[in-house]
This record gives sequence, structure tokens and C-alpha cells, in this order.
Amino acid sequence: MIQQQTDRTRGFQEPPVQQTRAKSPVANEALANALDRRTIVGQLWHRETDKIRCVACGHRCLIAEGRRGICKVRFNDGGVLKVPFGYVAGLQCDPVEKKPYFHVYPGSNALTFGMMGCDFHCSYCQNWVTSQALRDPASLAPVRAVTPEQMAGIARRSDAKLVVSSYNEPLITAEWSKAVFERCVEAGFTCGFVSNGNATAEALDFIRPWIAAYKVDLKSFNDANYRKLGGMLENVKQTIRMVHERGIWLEVLTLIVPGFNSSDDELRAIAAFIASIDPQIPWHVTAFHKDYKMIDPEDTRAEQLVRAAEIGASEGLRFVYAGNLPGQVGQWENTRCPGCSMTLIERFGYLIRDYKITAYGKCSSCGTPIPGIWPERGAEDVRMGQSMLDYYTRLPRAVRV
Repeated sequence: MIQQQTDRTRGFQEPPVQQTRAKSPVANEALANALDRRTIVGQLWHRETDKIRCVACGHRCLIAEGRRGICKVRFNDGGVLKVPFGYVAGLQCDPVEKKPYFHVYPGSNALTFGMMGCDFHCSYCQNWVTSQALRDPASLAPVRAVTPEQMAGIARRSDAKLVVSSYNEPLITAEWSKAVFERCVEAGFTCGFVSNGNATAEALDFIRPWIAAYKVDLKSFNDANYRKLGGMLENVKQTIRMVHERGIWLEVLTLIVPGFNSSDDELRAIAAFIASIDPQIPWHVTAFHKDYKMIDPEDTRAEQLVRAAEIGASEGLRFVYAGNLPGQVGQWENTRCPGCSMTLIERFGYLIRDYKITAYGKCSSCGTPIPGIWPERGAEDVRMGQSMLDYYTRLPRAVRV
């Protein structure tokens, strides 16, 4: 059975130095030893004969004594699963549009945190310095001890509306995310996941009481491509179904990588799949740029994003967005009413220029309900601006523990 929560998950104390028996190969033994000291007994696991079955992600690793899971940061230590707890490796205040959530409190701030490790090994990962920890010797980031209570305080000081787990894969550190979210929800914040979508029903049910929003990266619609990244297409498709079934607000993103997932046929298949679940799920198509180990494809051009967005709309998706090329994709940065086509949210990158959704989440022109998590007082609660100075004030900023 899934282990029950203990008092150790409710607050963090600096862990004592301990000798673990995790013998799986790692790229940096010193970092592994430091991270292994910042662990607790996890909850998303059960025993199978003399091994442990981890159920935090879709790999469902069966882990022998002294071995690590695929993520490298969850390991079997003396017959129990040790999991990361009580630190951050990435922490900053982001605009919510960077997640990207376009239908969750537009114009607000999202305190965003991450740990180390990932269950995928994407060659174009933009967060590889944290996500590829223990897999790539160059993957290093400062690790800072912090408590869930401190995280709620940081969110308050940052004028955040949301608290989001991201930067590495949050599923593999779900116990820590839950502990943070418990405190933050109590303090009045909305919480969410930004994930690769390699989830399990057990993990989603574990975090469901504490999160309101979930973003899934649907990286390809070709299973061979997914296996190159370390995952399986069917797992991600099933996650999208499960998140939607659980009533968690869902947005889906596809990074358009020329020559990898950019064909019209593949984009049409992605859009058709999302529409088959719910045509009101927002689909974001964003531009690839050379990063980490993938330096061969050309950077994605604006016209390629526009083409992908047009395909999404043609397959029946009502909210399609072309992102991360501000001012270059025309109407595809904006939210338009599917009933009367009125522009309801005008954007320039992370900046909200105009907002016309009512306090009740409806089109101010025709009254069509617009799905999402909207500010209670409508435009009165939305931070807006027009100038480039306003735009620069919406860029991510570092925060201190």
C-alpha cells in the first residue's frame, strides 16, 4: 500500500549525515551524497517481495536494495524508499504566463520551485542544470534548505497568487511538493504542477487535494521519439486523460522542434487527440531554440508556430496559443471568445494589455462561458500594461529563501 503521511513530512529539519547504500551509477558522487542526505521516507511506493515498487511516475521502477530509480533521486535504503525533501535547487517568481497558464489568473505572479532530477533525459532540456542531476556531470545548481512554512512566506513576500512546482520533473519529488502545497493552500495560494506528463493514478490522487492546475508537455505523437527522450507516448496520453477526469484545470504544451515533431501530420494528430478529450483544453505551441545537446535543428520560426496554431484550430481546439515569440505571431497570443470571436485577453509575451472576461468567467460581449480559473473581480484584479517598461516588469525575477 502507499505509505501514510508521517510527522516528518510536515516540517523539515536539517537531515543528519547518513550513509546510504544507493549503488546505482551516478555522474557526480559528491552531489549524490549531498542530495541523499536531504531525504525522507516517501509515500508513493509499496513492497514487492524483497524489492520496492515506486509509483511516483509512469516508469513504476522496481528498485532493489541499495539501488536508485530511473530518476536517480529516489532510492531503496534498507527496504524503504527515500525521496527528496526540504530543499530547492531552482526558485524564482515567474509570470503565470511563463508556465504557461493562460487561463489561470492572468497577469499574476507564480512562485516557482524545483529540485534536482528527472525521469526523462530530453536532449533539448532548457532546465538541464537541475533536471539532469546525477545523470550529467555538468548538471549542477545551488541547493538551498527551506521549509514548507518558509515557502509560504516567500510566496507572500513575492506578491504571488500561485505556487508551482517546475524546473525539474515534479512527479519524482511529489512528497516535497505536497508538503509545500499544504502550507501554501492554507495560506490562500493556488498551486499547480508543470510536468512532462509521465504520471500515475496514484501520484495524481496523492497531489489532487492540493493543486488546481496542471500543465503537461506533450512532446511528440511518435512513440519512437518519446523513447529517445526517456518516456512513452501512451503514458503521457493517459496522464492527460487522468488529469482531465479528475477535474484539475489542464493546459497542454508542445515545443515545436523542426524535423522532430513539426510535420503537419504529427501536429494534426496531437491537436485531434487533445480535442477528442475536450476541445476547450488550451494548447500552446512554442518555439524551440538550440539548447543543451540538441544544436542541429534550426530555431523554430514564427511562421512555423502560426502554422501549428492554425492546424490546432482546424482540428476543433477552441483555445490555441503560439508562445514565446512576443509580437511575432499575430492573434495567436490572445484569448478570443469561441462564441463571438471577440478578443478577451490581449497579450504581448508575459504582459496583459487588455482583459474583457467578466468576474463570472464569461465573455463580456456575448456571455459565452470561458473555461479557466479567473480573478474574482474580473479586470479589476488583473495587472495590465502597455509599454515596454511594463513588459520588463513582468520578466522572471530571483527570490531569496
